[in-house]
Amino acid sequence: MNNCKQTEKSCCCPGDKPGTTQPTASNSPSGMTFKIEGLDCAEEVATLKSAIGPLVGGSGKLAFDILNGRMMLLPNAEPVTEKAIIKAIAKTGMKGSRWQSGQIDTDVKKLHRSKTVYTSLSGLFILAGMFIHVGIAGGFGELQTLLNHPENWSFSGKVIVDYLTSLLNAHTQQAIPLPEKIAFGLAVIFGGRHVVVKAFYALKRLRADMNLLMTVAVIGAMFINEWFEAATVSFLFALSLAIESWSIGRARHAVEALLDLAPSTVTVRDESGQERLAPVAEVSIGTCFILSPGAKIPLDGEVVVGFSSVNQAPITGESMPVTKQPGDTVFAGSINGEGTLEIRSTKLATDTTLAQITRLVGEAHGKRAEAEQWVEKFARIYTPVVMALALAVWMIPPLFLAGIWSEWLYRALVLLVIACPCALVISTPVSIVSALASAARQGILIKGGIYIETPAHLNAIAFDKTGTLTCGEPIVTGVYPFNGHSEAELLSRAAALESRSNHPLAKAILQYTEKQGVSVACADNVTVLPGKGVTGLFNGTDYWLGSRRYLLERSQEIPEISAKAIALEQSGQTVIAIGSERHICGLIAVADQPRADIKSILQYLRQTGIEHLVMLTGDNQVTANNIAAQIGIDEVHAELLPADKVEIVDQMVGKYRQVAMIGDGVNDAPALGRANLGIAMGVLGSDAAIEIADIALMGDDLSKLPWLIVHSKRTLLIIRQNITFALTIKAAFAVLAFAGLATLWEAIAADMGASLLVVANGLRLLQAK
Repeated sequence: MNNCKQTEKSCCCPGDKPGTTQPTASNSPSGMTFKIEGLDCAEEVATLKSAIGPLVGGSGKLAFDILNGRMMLLPNAEPVTEKAIIKAIAKTGMKGSRWQSGQIDTDVKKLHRSKTVYTSLSGLFILAGMFIHVGIAGGFGELQTLLNHPENWSFSGKVIVDYLTSLLNAHTQQAIPLPEKIAFGLAVIFGGRHVVVKAFYALKRLRADMNLLMTVAVIGAMFINEWFEAATVSFLFALSLAIESWSIGRARHAVEALLDLAPSTVTVRDESGQERLAPVAEVSIGTCFILSPGAKIPLDGEVVVGFSSVNQAPITGESMPVTKQPGDTVFAGSINGEGTLEIRSTKLATDTTLAQITRLVGEAHGKRAEAEQWVEKFARIYTPVVMALALAVWMIPPLFLAGIWSEWLYRALVLLVIACPCALVISTPVSIVSALASAARQGILIKGGIYIETPAHLNAIAFDKTGTLTCGEPIVTGVYPFNGHSEAELLSRAAALESRSNHPLAKAILQYTEKQGVSVACADNVTVLPGKGVTGLFNGTDYWLGSRRYLLERSQEIPEISAKAIALEQSGQTVIAIGSERHICGLIAVADQPRADIKSILQYLRQTGIEHLVMLTGDNQVTANNIAAQIGIDEVHAELLPADKVEIVDQMVGKYRQVAMIGDGVNDAPALGRANLGIAMGVLGSDAAIEIADIALMGDDLSKLPWLIVHSKRTLLIIRQNITFALTIKAAFAVLAFAGLATLWEAIAADMGASLLVVANGLRLLQAK
């Protein structure tokens, strides 16, 4: 497992450059995190920025979590009181309060339920108005006659629709009865419940938004006596807002499903040995708990007793279960296999790797992707321009072309309705959140929308060698006895000298010796020679073990052994010599091996469009070249210090423009920070490693990298599809509106349909491919 040092490499909010710190509820100054009732769209984010930004030193001092309806002040925000913030939020038509753990679900569900109820009431009053309309016109008798003579129907559905349409059109030429006005008026009131307040505050700030757009259109329709269309517009816009709320809720539930992976209770064993069921939230660090076969693991911990296989796919995306035994680490959300395990908890429920993933994914939407930022800027300019255009459509023809005022006012209102940027604004955030949640399910933690786009644009990737391209652990690659000794004799002497050492090379020798079935005994009088090797007494004879440099110091190397050692070193292997005062017993070759599937992974990366693959390592040039030749790396830079890696990555950025750096997050941290995209791998269980990079591959699995690049390209494709579709629909209906061929309700139906389609298209990203 690779561990990392924590850095401040976490970009946070829209427009920030990588390298600033992402705020959370815990690190905002004085806990200044607010729950915003009604925050479920990028339009509300823009409104809050304009209202709160001046108080805290600019909108860049704010970060938003749309999923959970939160606004956070960055650490560099100017001092401001809680009361002032809440008052400023109220001026936008939204309600704000200090965020408290556990309030999110209740508030969000309450708001969603409110939108559903008011939308339903609006729809019911439209139906009531239509029934009143038809009843007063005497249409029910005519309809009954029509229904009694089906032999006259050419096509039943069309006949009835044509009949009702003609009846409504005929009746709209007359004065609308009061009961009908009341019904349609109530439909307008209920449909505009969540719109008119925001429109009022938008008007006060002289900042046109979609809420003001819709309110003007509805009031205008009533002004020209189009009550049915005013009610329909109000209802359909309310329905589109409810759909938008539902779509954000769907993405929110996808993230919440991560937490549902861990059970809420656990069987703990107290100091007296008694077992009892306890809430996971109350379990302290160091508490032992029992896990039965097939159960979900509730907390991060260390196996104390038992053997089992554990399915870590919910956290890492690994397809195969991992064997666990005493001393191994397990993670909350994993699924136990066939054995019973006793586990000692190492983290609180709020600090588990699973909890961190869920929290970071939830906060990630505050780091807005470039596409989101573009849409927000576009909508900010687009809306007032459309209002000015609608005013021109209403005023210019009657003033200069002898047009009819009421007719051109109606066309202007249609233009206002279809120009509403709702579908455009909602399309991108839904896609981004879905993409983040889908990646988390695959064991890929993306630190925000700002980073979901970058993999699609990469031209080159720089890899750390040890632990990234290679297994990270040396293994014995060959045993070469001399002077009449056997392999078993050579291994038994080397293992005896290394039996108490924790050095990686010593572990490699011990593991190989045990694998060959050679018994391991401990040598006596073992002395460590720093930087050289060890000496000790084994079976009554003094032996030494060390590097080839130490062998040369002892002046015992002979031509045959020298040639073999040189050949091994030239192939990238480390040579360990074993000998006594009389002669050299033999050589053992040790090397770090490439990952088993790394060659095919690099080939897949090339297929995704990566042009150049580079290895950066502190290892010697010969070893690096050997590994690169085996796996197909284009360029090798060896014997590097951390500062050297940064310089090379900087050169790569200048040459290839979009560059990713992949490492284990330790000495690679500076280079991870300099690259356009820093990716830490094999960081499961390391808190610091999760924080260090833009993207973290939670499992020790580089095969997720090609999937990530394809996923990024798919996300961008869907975002482009949504934006193109929304703008095309609006352009088409704008032409129809100017030509007088589109009605108000048709315009809002088209806008709602566009919103629904872009939401559905964005949610496709929840399905990993």
